[in-house]
Amino acid sequence: MYKITLIPGDGIGPEVTEAMVRVVEASGINIEWERIYAGEKVIEEYNTPIPNYVIDSIKKNRIAIKGPITTPIGEGFKSVNVTLRQNLDLYVNLRPIKSFKGIKSKYEDVDLVIVRENTEDLYAGIEHKIGDYGAESIKLITKPACERIINFAFNYAKENNRNKVTGVHKANIMKLSDGLFLNTFKEISKSFNVESDDLIVDAAAMNLVLNPEKYDVMVMPNLYGDILSDLCAGLVGGLGIIPGANIGKEYAVFEAVHGSAPQIEGKNVANPTALIQSAIMMLRYLGEHKYARKIEKALETVFIKGEKLTVDLGGKSSTQEFTDEIIKNL
Repeated sequence: MYKITLIPGDGIGPEVTEAMVRVVEASGINIEWERIYAGEKVIEEYNTPIPNYVIDSIKKNRIAIKGPITTPIGEGFKSVNVTLRQNLDLYVNLRPIKSFKGIKSKYEDVDLVIVRENTEDLYAGIEHKIGDYGAESIKLITKPACERIINFAFNYAKENNRNKVTGVHKANIMKLSDGLFLNTFKEISKSFNVESDDLIVDAAAMNLVLNPEKYDVMVMPNLYGDILSDLCAGLVGGLGIIPGANIGKEYAVFEAVHGSAPQIEGKNVANPTALIQSAIMMLRYLGEHKYARKIEKALETVFIKGEKLTVDLGGKSSTQEFTDEIIKNL
């Protein structure tokens, strides 16, 4: 039996989390969930959206899965996601982007993976005011962080039978920071028998829209990964179907990358696909490939049939009806 930290989150978080739990349990795998609360609901009591007990639970269980969590904007609270990544040294943000038959999108053959460095760049949060005149943020890029994220990308490609790794950067302008990333990418690429190339980030954005099927594994610093992973989600149907994982040497946190959508909270219309797909990633991380594939095949079947899809996927079914249909097809 696995013991996994479960963070339901805010807004539609508890609804999609419950749907995910039902599907995972119906697959037959034995998991004990440790439900831990974070986000808006705990701020009043703990004066933070992420109390210490959240970190403690993940450190104890080593694996967590979470629904979307709202970080109040402009109120001095640090992002829950950034806090988890920095406290647990979750240096990899992994987002597979795959098109599915039955889901309306402009592209049919997308199957790429965004590997995003997760701990530094502008997200290190090093910034200060320049009097009343302005503000300055420091873009932190270090060689050790570049080495481990780039090594992860190449190893991921090798272990998952991927053909090419593309390094994304802006070294033509930021010659020192992004130059360090690019030079490290070129050094490490020589150690792997995997095809590689590099691409300036703005060209990457254009090429992904024009010909996304040409790309396989793409590795990049934090900010570019944040932007391009959402862009790629738009190619295949939106954030409602895209899974995400934050991985370090000791811990891993799997998550739905979409927002908490408070406007539809409690209406039983939320699409739980992203969190279910994140659970599939989690099962593969645990080595439970049989259960992961079982859920994935059921999900694919529901998409192809198209009879019980949620509103955002072009259907009329509720969260519960969609979830019931997945379970029926397991």
